[in-house]
Amino acid sequence: MDSARNAKPSDPLTPPQAVRRTLHEIHGHLEGTVDPLGVAAPIVHAQLAWFAHPQELAERVAGLSSDVWRLQEHSWRRVVGLASPDPISPNIDDERFADPVWTEVVYWDLVKEWYLAVTHHMQDMLYNTPGMSDKERRRAAFWWRQWINAVAPTNFYATNPVAMRKATQTCGASFLRGYGIFLGDLRAGNVRMTDPHDFDVGRNLATTPGAVIFRNDLLEIIHYAPTRAKVHAEPVVIVTPWINKFYILDLAPRKSMIRFLLDQGLDVFITSWKNPDAGMHDVGFDGYLQDGVHAVVETARRFTGAARVHAVGYCIGGTALSMYMAWANRRFPPEDVPVADWTLLATLVDFRKPGDIEVFIDEGSIRYLTASMARKGFLDGKEMASAFRLLRSNSLIWHYVVHGWLYGEAPPPFDVLYWNMDTTRMPCAMHSWYLRELYLHNRLIEPNALTVAGEPIDLACITQPLYAVATEDDHIAPWHEAYRVNNFVTGPKRYVLSSSGHILGIVNPPVTPPKRKYRVADAHRSDAAEAWHAKAVEEVGSWWTDWMNWLTPRCGELVEARAAASEAYPRLEDAPGSYVLEH
Repeated sequence: MDSARNAKPSDPLTPPQAVRRTLHEIHGHLEGTVDPLGVAAPIVHAQLAWFAHPQELAERVAGLSSDVWRLQEHSWRRVVGLASPDPISPNIDDERFADPVWTEVVYWDLVKEWYLAVTHHMQDMLYNTPGMSDKERRRAAFWWRQWINAVAPTNFYATNPVAMRKATQTCGASFLRGYGIFLGDLRAGNVRMTDPHDFDVGRNLATTPGAVIFRNDLLEIIHYAPTRAKVHAEPVVIVTPWINKFYILDLAPRKSMIRFLLDQGLDVFITSWKNPDAGMHDVGFDGYLQDGVHAVVETARRFTGAARVHAVGYCIGGTALSMYMAWANRRFPPEDVPVADWTLLATLVDFRKPGDIEVFIDEGSIRYLTASMARKGFLDGKEMASAFRLLRSNSLIWHYVVHGWLYGEAPPPFDVLYWNMDTTRMPCAMHSWYLRELYLHNRLIEPNALTVAGEPIDLACITQPLYAVATEDDHIAPWHEAYRVNNFVTGPKRYVLSSSGHILGIVNPPVTPPKRKYRVADAHRSDAAEAWHAKAVEEVGSWWTDWMNWLTPRCGELVEARAAASEAYPRLEDAPGSYVLEH
């Protein structure tokens, strides 16, 4: 550690210590005011690191020179009409240069190849910068990638042969349509991924019949009407994430998880969180646990008369459920814990490596976000949505710019993307605590490091059976990190790894023929993720079927189905309620 930082206030500083301290303070001030989100600083650090390692820089320059000569030879051969394989190919998931014109026409082939050569080398150098931490390398590469993605030749009419061809073929109609889409996006303040007029919550989304039976300042609780004459006696309670709206689990009927559960004879309650405004500035995580998670558990128990519920948590809702399970195991005697078993869907409890979102998490960025939230009372949902879209900017931003603005193609209706654009806000106190204590300091996995709603939180206290699901391509809750919940909680555990990503790997109904697959096996506290993966059995189809085989036998005997509302819990309004409609 720097001796200047260790010096007592009364100790005189040596000149080198004084210089280092002054530079450190200037750096911190500039980073907090000029570059609060750490966009430029990691790239500058990377440049300085390379200049400080001349031998490694010379080796890289030599490697670049070799590739440049190969590329030059390719250019000469193509110019004189000789065949030449591409010296640098796009990544397997890069669809920007899929049109044959980028290979068949010499000029466009050379534009593509030189762009790929330069950008690939830049990215590789940033990922391998000497003298920097892995996290700082990833941050530098991430922010540089945003720039090189933005300047891709495919993003501009004059350097996109496909756009020019479409304009010629349509006598300019595609150009005019694209201009109209551009103006519409400008008015909306967003690059739209689907037309919002194609969907209406309560009309063609979130249409499963039910009733709002409880409402407080934080959430509405929806109880769904049964679809079978008899249901299992003990209800299922779903804790949804409050960074998005609950109806991701109730999209079109054919892929609604809610309808699927009802059709299995399960009695389902779900949280629909209020979209916070400035008046919720001081609502903290204690409130989300007591007035949110505990409220839905107690409401379901009292409505049904069951002693216990079967809890499900998705994403941040699963993180909250994990805390609740530790809290309940401290608050109640073992025989009185109100949850019999729990299910986690794409959930992190260990935030050591929280995926690509890590690039936004450091002391400076959290300090900046907290100050911004303190002024408004909340974090605007559009800011969070923009951050998540940057994680996959080619597919979630530039794809729609190219196909909409340049090609004149209106985005097709897609319910998941509409839900993704239906953003929610975050209250200041809760979100700043969540970012700092979990993402920055990773205190949830430290026994008793957090106290929530009056109870110290220790995941090892949780003894109830767990069914946990992660997804292979999840960039929000990477499966290796999501797996680590098994290393902290006690009790029986069954773990599933579904194909696809954070949304489509979870919203994954059984279909014929099967679209996806999954791996499944029991997990033990001592197992590492790779050891579990080696023994897991691969199955074709949806993990929902395996989940039902695990869950329904635990939910008690069959009883007469209960109506959506009762005398004790009257219908406040029909599902999907009013909180989900707030913007």
